[in-house]
Amino acid sequence: MTALVTIRIQQADFDIAEEIVTLTKGRTDVGAVVSFSGICRGSEGSETIAALTLEHYPGMAEAEIARHAETAMSRWPLTGLTVVHRVGRIVPGENIVLVLTASQHRQAAFQAAEFLMDYLKTNAPFWKREESAAGTSWVEARNNDDAAAARWTKS
Repeated sequence: MTALVTIRIQQADFDIAEEIVTLTKGRTDVGAVVSFSGICRGSEGSETIAALTLEHYPGMAEAEIARHAETAMSRWPLTGLTVVHRVGRIVPGENIVLVLTASQHRQAAFQAAEFLMDYLKTNAPFWKREESAAGTSWVEARNNDDAAAARWTKS
């Protein structure tokens, strides 16, 4: 069976269970599915967050995610993967991102999911603006996210 790769950037919410069914339905070569879902928090430190607005560079974002998906597919024995990333205004409690990786065994699926999320947090062409009582501000990159992503390029 050939690997199934799905990449979507959308404003609409997504159903995690539905996405898993789409990835695995009719497959007998999948022994593990790892899922990561990012959800909008209601606070950052002591500050209450009213919403996040995510923007992206259409076309470029999809191509960059696809490039990293290809890297994951070549690096681990995956049977499929799904990346869904939302854009637009997202309020606390709503889904932001979903990464699903499928393989015959769990280790490859876990590692590939981590690799993809580390990339999405640090290098994917998305920009995030937080709304709070103090106003709106762009979210800066975090050093710990950069350190997590760097481990995939070490020899």
